Amino acid sequence: MVLKTFGWSFAVTALGLVAAVLYGGWAAFGIVAILSVLEISLSFDNAVVNAGILKKMNAFWQKIFLTIGILIAVFGMRLVFPVVIVAISAQMGPIEAVDLALTDKDQYQQYVTDAHPSIAAFGGMFLLMIFLDFIFEDRDIKWLGWLERPLSKLGKIDMLSACIAMIVLLITSMTFATHAHQHGGTHVDKAQTVLISGLAGLITYLVVGGLSGFFENKLEEEEEREHEQEEAAERAGKPRSAVALAGKAAFFMFLYLEVLDASFSFDGVIGAFAITNDIVLMALGLGVGAMYVRSLTVYLVRQGTLDDYVYLEHGAHYAIGALAAILLITIQYEINEFITGSIGVILIGWSFWSSVRRNKALAAAEGKADTSKEEVSSGV
Repeated sequence: MVLKTFGWSFAVTALGLVAAVLYGGWAAFGIVAILSVLEISLSFDNAVVNAGILKKMNAFWQKIFLTIGILIAVFGMRLVFPVVIVAISAQMGPIEAVDLALTDKDQYQQYVTDAHPSIAAFGGMFLLMIFLDFIFEDRDIKWLGWLERPLSKLGKIDMLSACIAMIVLLITSMTFATHAHQHGGTHVDKAQTVLISGLAGLITYLVVGGLSGFFENKLEEEEEREHEQEEAAERAGKPRSAVALAGKAAFFMFLYLEVLDASFSFDGVIGAFAITNDIVLMALGLGVGAMYVRSLTVYLVRQGTLDDYVYLEHGAHYAIGALAAILLITIQYEINEFITGSIGVILIGWSFWSSVRRNKALAAAEGKADTSKEEVSSGV
């Protein structure tokens, strides 16, 4: 099972490390290995959230996620995305940007650093909306009940998540503007950039999330209708339209997953520059890490891990909230990548430990109930 799920990841790791040695010797080998570990540690929460969405898809769309999806993740976000950032921020063509990345790595890194506020604002707002929508939703299973119970009551207020997100964005942009002004920077332009990029992240979430939710609801309605017809011993209505509807629902959920993965990868791409400014080594290291995140997502789905350890999804969403805050803070302050990665690992580890304790408590309660039944039936 492990080899089947992680086989491609192992193969890509071997190829990536060999390519690194051929490209830059053993020093490059070490850099690619470190980047791979960095990407996995920063994206473990990504895998847990992805698994929660992917388990709703059928086998066909799961395969699409692992084939086309991995191409988008590895080549799109880890290789093309940094080049696009430079092309836009430096107002040059993509070929010139690639040439700059290969020939003048310091200048290339400077362009990416200059573009960081807009990247962080977009990704931070997208992830913040995911976190807010999760904690304001009233769910049967609560992990941190003292916090989640009152928040779920507040969540009954319409558009609360979007309002809070916009307030956070306004505060972030104004704080950044003040900070830039104190240092003689172009505060108006920078604040405007943060505001526009953040709004773009918010709109992207609302559009993609809204469409995927709409088609998912339509699909559930169709399934309920078919189920009622089957119970009444009648033939199912329009199978073709049902299939098309399922396709639309799965497509928008797939699109949502890709945007989600892109937002998660922002911190990995930016963090990689703390280790190297060589675009080839970055693509190799982050690409290997992205493969493991994909494999881990599928493993969680096939093993039913989220059903067995019910607080894992909670831990992952709290990690998303932390990552959103970190991305927005990095617009003004620098935060070590170790802190970013360890916060997610700690929160998910804590939620896993809580899930194990819950399972043991439930098993003990069931054992006592069975013992009581046996005593009653034997007349004790």
